[in-house]
Amino acid sequence: MRRLVTLFLALALLGIAAPLRAQTARPLQVVASFSILADMLREIAGDAAQVHSLVGANADAHVFEPTPADAQRLAKADLVVVNGLHFEGWIDRLVRSSGYRGPVIEASRGIEPRRVGRAADPHAWQSLAHAQRYVENMRAALVAAAPAQAAAIDARAAVYRERIVALDASARAAFEAVPREQRRVVTTHDAFGYLGDAYGITFISPRAWNTDSEASAAGVASVIRQVRLHQARALFVENITDRRSIERIAQETGARVGGTLYSDALSQPGAGADTFLRMYAHNVKSIAAALQAVAAR
Repeated sequence: MRRLVTLFLALALLGIAAPLRAQTARPLQVVASFSILADMLREIAGDAAQVHSLVGANADAHVFEPTPADAQRLAKADLVVVNGLHFEGWIDRLVRSSGYRGPVIEASRGIEPRRVGRAADPHAWQSLAHAQRYVENMRAALVAAAPAQAAAIDARAAVYRERIVALDASARAAFEAVPREQRRVVTTHDAFGYLGDAYGITFISPRAWNTDSEASAAGVASVIRQVRLHQARALFVENITDRRSIERIAQETGARVGGTLYSDALSQPGAGADTFLRMYAHNVKSIAAALQAVAAR
């Protein structure tokens, strides 16, 4: 009888222990609202999480329309990370419809946003100083969700912050070669204000922060006047927006389109801007080269 009791106890312990091992070994299921946040989360979490991005590469989060599959993905998540600052106008409705009841973390929490009037610019990741705040908010959320992985997550976050600091230093060095009064850049929508504030660059755009409508004729005409007045010659299209407004500005002013910048989404893998750090470095290199060419004329 004693042997049978011992056997039942052993089987019961095995029955309990097996699911516990499965639970602790299972990576967190994390959903990020768009590709830039997803990449940062993967850098910080490593093997501790599987990260899915709702809005993918080269896609515009401003005008994203969630599908039933997105709601199903959200319902199975352990953690949801969004930018905040009203960037994802669709996220609250998606969370409600999915039935998800877990934490929704705003990566921009604690940041003092730049403003025009009363509106907050949501593109805070375009400041590398703010990007470090994003990393800290993500690190804290991941550690809270997977405390057993805290040491590894903390270590990865520390290394990632060091890479961001190094990138900031190289960006400052790149722009120092350009006189401050010649640092004027035209882009399709006003997504680079934080980058401009950080490195003393004036960005001019026919569109405001949002992309849910085409640039107005008045907006394009205003940019053409500013380009002529200030002799701005560094024009760029963006990977998420229609390039026609920039091409018209180039035709009207004689300026040349200098290439593509990545504002709200990463590129496809292998295209040179497929991580947040590569995206930022690509933008800095492209802008600095265009401004240096203008300054050399």
